[in-house]
This record gives sequence, structure tokens and C-alpha cells, in this order.
Amino acid sequence: MYWIYSFFLLIALLFAFPGYALKLRFRRGEKLHLAERLALRRLVRPAGRPLLWIHAVSVGEVLSLQSLVREIKSRHPGWAVAFSVLTGTGQKMALAKMADADLIFFIPLDFGWCVRRVFHGLKPDLMILAESEFWPRLLREARRRSVPVLLINGRISARTAKRMRRLRPLVRAVFKSVTRFLVQTERDKERLTEAGLQADRIAVAGNLKCEVRLPALSSEEVARFRVDIGIPASRKVLLAGSIHPGEEGPLLRAFGAAKAAGRPVRLILAPRHPEKFTDLGKSPEGAGLLFQRKTELRPDSAWDVLVLDTIGELARFYALADAAFIGGSLIKWGGQNLLEPAFYGKPVFFGPHMDNFAALAEAFVLDGGARVVHTPADLEAMFDLEDTAALDDMGRRARRTLESLSGATGKTLAVIEELMPHEFPQG
Repeated sequence: MYWIYSFFLLIALLFAFPGYALKLRFRRGEKLHLAERLALRRLVRPAGRPLLWIHAVSVGEVLSLQSLVREIKSRHPGWAVAFSVLTGTGQKMALAKMADADLIFFIPLDFGWCVRRVFHGLKPDLMILAESEFWPRLLREARRRSVPVLLINGRISARTAKRMRRLRPLVRAVFKSVTRFLVQTERDKERLTEAGLQADRIAVAGNLKCEVRLPALSSEEVARFRVDIGIPASRKVLLAGSIHPGEEGPLLRAFGAAKAAGRPVRLILAPRHPEKFTDLGKSPEGAGLLFQRKTELRPDSAWDVLVLDTIGELARFYALADAAFIGGSLIKWGGQNLLEPAFYGKPVFFGPHMDNFAALAEAFVLDGGARVVHTPADLEAMFDLEDTAALDDMGRRARRTLESLSGATGKTLAVIEELMPHEFPQG
């Protein structure tokens, strides 16, 4: 089975890699990091210390693991943490946010010789995978070396569950290398058992993304921040975070209508991929609106729409907003993380497609901290931010809901401690 998998992986790379490399180098100006991805960089386990290898994909997964890594190092300062990522943005975020990690590197391509070199260098005592990262060769090598594997913050979407049911023999073959599964909800557990996994290997631990720890900003700091980016005290701000192509049109139309109606509001757009939003001012929906990119912002810049085209600043901007819209929800993408604005006590709005965060979205709506926008009229009404008391109440409910969902870090750490060997090899 594995040689067939490797053959198709190689074919896929041969077809996809040239275009990906050109896009990465010339459009984004990023390095390919081929030496790490091909395991040519030698990774060495710190001598005499037990080592955890934690793997996350990109920005969202890295951010969700901050509290867990911090708690691991606090409880077990002698443990070494090796942290791998898949994407360039994930690496940048890990370097910025994972100061407690001893090693940060790109996960190798899932070929046998690449995976073996990394395992040989790190000699991990436990491997931890975040959410839904299942690489067959990686898992097989962990099993071959008797390294326990723990899936944390597991999430199985309806689409993934359908594929898993169709490929049950293959799923069972790959998943037999995973020692334990910690999933976010009971529904995730049900979907894994429906795919043929034993229920006693699966436990519900909650969502690590609910363990949000962001810098606290005083009202004075927020006021200065708003002045620095040119927001008058008389203006309200709605931040549309992590938006995807196809959502900018409805948002700009609704904002334009609200502005034409005399509502004192400004819009901050934070694209999930800023390079895909280069000509918003030339779009029909953007006609008559003054756009400004954050990277080109000056103290005297005037704007109606600020495009947040930087990495790592979104959470801080949620702190200055009066309300937040969650992207990926007006289109059939499945939504993005709604917890950062909730941490800052902001009212949360999103479209009808929050499948990736369905349980969380439902909890916030039921508690009154979030609202679903279905129609163009709903979107325009979202920009009516003049009822400060109602907004404050909605924001308090969002923060209260977030606090009620905490606890996943403690449950996850308990299982990590259970699976870590009590005697560790040296060096």
C-alpha cells in the first residue's frame, strides 16, 4: 500500500511543485525551505532530555497550541519540545509565538527516507498531531519505532467523515498507528467510531482554541491605537477578519449602503490571503470608497476601508473594533476562528457557513454573543453600531461563552503525561 501512496505523492509533487515554487518565490517572496522539507537539515535531540514532537499545519493550529506548550514547559521544564509546521505562514507564527519550543522546523515530505531521517535525529518519546494531520508514512514510522502518537484537538468535518466511511479499510490501516484520539466534540467522536475506530481510543477533551490568551489592552491603549491608525472617536469600526475571495463584494456593498445612509462607521478588511485582494478599489462594490493598505498607512492617511495586509496583527485589531465579522462563512468554506474577538468582548457576526466551527458557533448564538447574517439586509444591519449598550451586552455574552468553554488544555496535558514514558533514552 505504501509504495502506491509514495508513487502518487511523487506524481502529485512533480505536477504541482513547479507552480507552487514560482508562486512562493516570485509572488510572495518566500523561501522554499527545501533542505528542511527533504530532511537534509540534521535535527538533533537534546542530550539527556525527554522530547515531544508536536506538529501543526499553519497559523490557526499554531495559535491554538500556545497555551498547551506553555503549560507543558511550566509543568515539565526538563522536557524538550520540537515543533513542526507545514506552511511558511505557520513557521513565521511559530517563530513569533512559540518561544518555549526548543526546535521549530518544517515537517518533511512524507517519503520514507525523509521521515526516517527526522525520526533518527529527534528520537521522540511522544508524537502529537493537531486537529487532522494524518500522514501515512509519518504514522507508519512512529509505529515502527514504538513511538506513541496522540491526536489532539481533533475535528472531523461532515465531508471528511463521508470520505472516511467510503475508505474504511484504508482509514483503519492508517489510524492503527494513532494511540489515542482527543477530539473537540461528541459528534467528532461519533464520526470516528462510524469510520471503524474503537471508542475506547477516543475521548472528548474540548477545543484548545478556546484556551485563548491574548495581550490585555487598557481602554487608554485602545484609544491610542485607534488614533494611530486614523480612527476618529466619533466613528465605529467593524472588522471583517479572515475573509475569503467571494466575500468582499457583499461586505463592501453592505458597508457602502450603510455609509450612504449616514452611519458613522468604518470597515477594516483582514483577508485570509492578502495577495488575493490587490484591486478592491477597482471593483464595482468599492466604487466611491477610499481604501488604504495597512503596510502603506501613514499618520495622515484618510480611509473608509483599511485592508489589513500584514501577518500576526489580527488579534490586536479585534481589540480596537466595535464588532467583528468572521470570514469564510458567507461562502461554503466552513468559517474561521471566532474566539479572538470573543476574548476581547466583541459582538460576533458570521454567515450561514460555519461548518468547521459548528458546535462553537451554535454555543455563541444560543448565549447571545453572536448573530448569523443570512441576507444583504442582514449584512447592512450589521453595520448599525450606534446602540452601544446592546453591543456591550452582546460582547459580554461572547466573552462569557468563551470562558465557559475552557478546560481543554488541562485534559490534554493529563493524557500527554500519561503517554510519556517514565524512563527516557539518553541523547
